[in-house]
Amino acid sequence: MLVRQRQAAILDRVRTAGGVRVTEMAAEFGVSDMTIRRDLETLHEQGLLAKVHGGATVTGPGSTDEPGFHAKSVRQLAEKAAIAGRAAELVHPGAAVALSAGTTTAELARRLVDVPGLTVVTNSLPVAEILHAQGRPDQTVVLTGGMRTPSDALVGPLAVEAIRSLHLDLLFLGVHGITERAGFTTPNLMEAETDRALVAAADRLVVLADHTKWGTVGISSIVGLNAADVLVTDDRLVPEARRVLDEKVGELVVVASTGRTAAEGTAR
Repeated sequence: MLVRQRQAAILDRVRTAGGVRVTEMAAEFGVSDMTIRRDLETLHEQGLLAKVHGGATVTGPGSTDEPGFHAKSVRQLAEKAAIAGRAAELVHPGAAVALSAGTTTAELARRLVDVPGLTVVTNSLPVAEILHAQGRPDQTVVLTGGMRTPSDALVGPLAVEAIRSLHLDLLFLGVHGITERAGFTTPNLMEAETDRALVAAADRLVVLADHTKWGTVGISSIVGLNAADVLVTDDRLVPEARRVLDEKVGELVVVASTGRTAAEGTAR
């Protein structure tokens, strides 16, 4: 197992169980206690967990906490891959689509590099780099201007002004949190404004969010749940969240971490 995969698995265990012990993780992964301690130190420095004597526990993020792109990129790897694979099926050759900033949208970008004639508008530096480096020569990538956030998004008046003049077929939106009351949220006020401009420019909104986003609230709402035409998530989403989202969004698509469709709500 790669270091990144092991750290992602440790994070997942912390969030599921509320904490982990060094000795148990070392036995499970077949590595030394020192290796696990180094993993925990790395994850602690990234703000993803809290180190305690003999192990680690969850850390409670505030509504304005904004982990960096790299920190988020080690979380829920299988879920993000499955969500991105399903989302890519919605993209057709020659379409004009937008990808917001986020690690799941970056995963989607890797699956769009072979789509002919695609035009992609994005405020994400990683998304633009992926498509620039790996995409087809007949693709067009439009990167908005703006100020850079910790999650490598370009936001602010320049980004909003660039987006407002566009007319897009589809927006794939990554979000920080989802609740019934607050809708889809972000910890960055300017990113929320930029995301709303992307929503307004697109004919359809597809939200990409793994199960850990449920119950998390960022300081600023982007749009309400009913604004999403499609929400693609994974099968570890709790039953209460499925019930709420199935009622609120246009279509709820739930995929297994292998990429196989686990369940789908009905479009309204």
